[in-house]
Amino acid sequence: MRVRVRAWLDRWAPILPLLVAEFVIWLGFGGLLPVLPIYFKEQGLDLATLGLVIAAWPAARLISEPAFGWLADRTARVPLMVIGLVAAGVFGALPLVWTGPLPFILLRAGAGLGAAIYDPAARGLLTDATPPDRRGEAFGLYGAAQMGGLLLGPSIGAFGADRFGGVAFVFVFSALAAFVAAAGIGLRVREAPVVHRGEHGPVSDRTTLPPDSPYVERRAATALVADREASSSDPRPARLLNRGLVAAIILNAGSYYGGGTYEVIWSLFLQGLGADLTLIGLTFTMFAVPVLVLSPLAGRLVDRRGSLGFIVAGMILPAVAALTYTLIRDPVLAVPLILLEGTGFAVLSPALYSVVAASSPPGRSSTTQGLFGAAGTLGFIVASVTTGILAERSILLPFFTFAAVMVASLGLALVVGGPRLRSGAAAPAELATDRVQASSV
Repeated sequence: MRVRVRAWLDRWAPILPLLVAEFVIWLGFGGLLPVLPIYFKEQGLDLATLGLVIAAWPAARLISEPAFGWLADRTARVPLMVIGLVAAGVFGALPLVWTGPLPFILLRAGAGLGAAIYDPAARGLLTDATPPDRRGEAFGLYGAAQMGGLLLGPSIGAFGADRFGGVAFVFVFSALAAFVAAAGIGLRVREAPVVHRGEHGPVSDRTTLPPDSPYVERRAATALVADREASSSDPRPARLLNRGLVAAIILNAGSYYGGGTYEVIWSLFLQGLGADLTLIGLTFTMFAVPVLVLSPLAGRLVDRRGSLGFIVAGMILPAVAALTYTLIRDPVLAVPLILLEGTGFAVLSPALYSVVAASSPPGRSSTTQGLFGAAGTLGFIVASVTTGILAERSILLPFFTFAAVMVASLGLALVVGGPRLRSGAAAPAELATDRVQASSV
């Protein structure tokens, strides 16, 4: 057993500090998530305004995440990650002292900006630090680390709120978690340059590369060498907007529509059924359990069997759960349903990230992650705004809408992505087309 643990630690040593940081970040996020809509509602916001406040976080990400993904491919990623987490922590705590609809919107936007700085750099680093045949498992571990934090965060938040000053504890705890994660990343995460087989020194076109940053030169040179060699060990496309990535973008937008829906109404929906804060927090914990347990296994299976089946299951199961929520009258029944929903997302996440990693041109992994993340953010924004409006009519309408969006997104992505979703890798024919057209992107 000790030998197996040592082998596992050796295998994942390059990304282990990042996984620990994700766990800590989501401890704070998990503690805050059940409280946010209730706190904002207690401050006098109606449901429509609450939707706008919730939408401010992803709106800031939508505007800035592709730009920060582009920047992360051209400079050191670790400083960007630290800056993003510190900003998210500061803006995340300030709603305690600066209240009102406009301050809440501005502060949530600031927290979203911090996340937009951090996320594409982190996911790009994870992509580049992982062999192609291990990326599904790596992103499964990444999701498991997040859900491990979400599993414990609500319990810590509820206990601390009960013992140490109410809701204020949760906001402070969330900010401290972000600061601790920033310190850990700054001290422990080391980004190695991306090296491809056959790269022994500067390439002949070196003088044509932008001279302002060694990171620009190193990554651009790596991309040139990778395109020339067309390495069979990392057959990623050279064109940024390829069919695999576009299909993944559609799926991410659809799945994140659920995130926006639930962040606005979930706590209020359960409260309306008679649930207390403890039970509400338990539902967030239950969502995390299948993701924590199943994501690494699903990631390994994605690496061996391909992504398509996991994508289909991952989109259908949450849609079924959403429809079933509309039928329950006892809030306790939400617990087994949320386990079903969490299972869907547990298998969807590593499958989607595997497709995105396989569809990332060499040297542009953070840019790709920025576009992918922005698509999810757009889905989250649309859901946040529409959910508040729909919930004013009936608290059940958003669940029907979410189920329809999930199914429609799956159908459209299957049409667009086709075989690119089966293996998680671009098909050889598309690779040839991508390389011919790469100079136009």
